[in-house]
Amino acid sequence: MGILSRFKDIMSANINALLDKAENPSKMIDQYLRDLENDLGKVKAETAAVMAEETRCRRELDECKEEMEKMQRYAEKAVMAGNDADARQFLAKKGQLSEKFSSLQQAYNLAADNAAKMKQMHDKLVEDISSLNARRDAIKAKMTVAKTQQKMNKMGASIDGAEKTLSAFDRMEAKANKMLDEANAMAELNKGADQDIDSLARKYDEPAGVAVDDELAALKEKLGV
Repeated sequence: MGILSRFKDIMSANINALLDKAENPSKMIDQYLRDLENDLGKVKAETAAVMAEETRCRRELDECKEEMEKMQRYAEKAVMAGNDADARQFLAKKGQLSEKFSSLQQAYNLAADNAAKMKQMHDKLVEDISSLNARRDAIKAKMTVAKTQQKMNKMGASIDGAEKTLSAFDRMEAKANKMLDEANAMAELNKGADQDIDSLARKYDEPAGVAVDDELAALKEKLGV
């Protein structure tokens, strides 16, 4: 029965505490299941051996009972035949078989009780392994969801960081646009001031009468005056 010790430990309430402390519960329960499957093979073999012992004890008990019944029939036949001496021998043999039957009955009762307990433990182990397999699948599903959620959380943090960066770039671009607009406006103002000064200077550099005198001299030359 020592091979069931791990089974009893695993199926106790402590399994929940162990899984809570485990870094990877799915791997831990996988290991437990491998151990249980290995134990189940041993339990099957031991259960089969105990059941076989029960069958053997039952067969010996039935054979002894049949032999007792046979001695009883022979004793009755001997009495009917008027042969009391033979009847006594058959009844004496029946008495010996009766003592043997009592011992065989005790052995059978013990074997039957052991077989019933072993069969019950075997069936319970099979049932609980099935239950643990279902829990293992549920745990793995939760682990997968948790890992996906963690990835999404990291991606969300990255997106938040990217949005903050984009916001900062937007502010920088707006500031640059403002600076450029101001510079263009100043250049436009400076350009207008330069043009006014140049026009004013030409007024004094080129007197209006000079152009007229030149044109008049050219006309006289053409007419030969």
